[in-house]
Amino acid sequence: MLQLERNPQSRKRVEAQMEAGGGAVVEIPGETDWREAAERARGAVQVDIRFASFKDGRGFSLAALLRERAGFAGKLRAVGDLIPDQAMHLKRVGFDDVAPDNDNLDDDWARARARFTHAYQPAQDKRTPVFRHRQAAPAGDDLAALNARYRGLDAMEILDDAIRNEWTGRIAMLSSFGAEAAVGLHMIAQIAPDTPVVFLDTGRLFAQTEQYQRALSEQLGLTNIRVLAPDSAEAAAEDGDDRLWQRNPDACCALRKVRPLARAIGDYDALITGRKRFHGGERLALPVVERIDGRIRVNPLAAWDAERVNAYFKRFDLPRHPLSDMGYASIGCWPCTAPVEDDGDVRSGRWRGRDKTECGIHAPAERIAAE
Repeated sequence: MLQLERNPQSRKRVEAQMEAGGGAVVEIPGETDWREAAERARGAVQVDIRFASFKDGRGFSLAALLRERAGFAGKLRAVGDLIPDQAMHLKRVGFDDVAPDNDNLDDDWARARARFTHAYQPAQDKRTPVFRHRQAAPAGDDLAALNARYRGLDAMEILDDAIRNEWTGRIAMLSSFGAEAAVGLHMIAQIAPDTPVVFLDTGRLFAQTEQYQRALSEQLGLTNIRVLAPDSAEAAAEDGDDRLWQRNPDACCALRKVRPLARAIGDYDALITGRKRFHGGERLALPVVERIDGRIRVNPLAAWDAERVNAYFKRFDLPRHPLSDMGYASIGCWPCTAPVEDDGDVRSGRWRGRDKTECGIHAPAERIAAE
């Protein structure tokens, strides 16, 4: 069975109910009239809709009608003759899981799930359509107004407004769980601990980072960590010898960070980052609010310096990343991260010896393609 990740919270609730022996599981042919299906689904915690053929689209319509008109809130599973190309549409009409007759295509289904990063019409999965993104992305004047509004506010006030008012339900935090990450994550936990936190597990992280991510998330009570990984087929094709970072670090970052993030952020109009001007380089002129490829980035800590960061750690007794005491001031993937020398700036340990200072997730796609 393959999960479509439509509603993780609902899935957990239904699975707990099923484990406790409550509710029923019913199977309904895809050609069934939705009214009859709604009656049969009454009291069920899971409904399996059977597709006799992948060419028969009636199962899609039935799922959407059970969600929209019958108000079915349990688990919907698509079973039968289904193909990976249908993955996104299954999710969009309301399916939670798929159990295809041909169960030897797991990798194809996984790739199909991640293939499309934007939706063009409203549907049951509640993804924001492209036209809404265009409406929601502030124009230059609106960006200036937002930056003016946030000028003088502290980081907590900026985050509170961004999460509760400006981009309610359409904003996530992007975190490396690195040396300074606990500051922004602690603030998020105070405001809305269920805010999505996007974490890129590149497959090249320090073991200490993975341990820190789990421990800090639990300590702060963050309840919505979304871990993103590189596409396994792409990784095998582009980095079969695990040496891409040596040959072409830009391509490695694109494989392991830029593309996984691009595939996953279609649900959000805004991303919160922990970038700060004192990091130097391209971040020296960092605004509090910016737009990259049509999506807003909110940088509530842009004006903070190292002293202020350290003071926050001490004030709230936040745990440091295990590598911080070993001289790592900025922490990314292990092949491209080194301790900072005594006279070096905070990010001088990243890609040392190379003409590279950023991984690319905060750069416009046009510039990444040009590079």
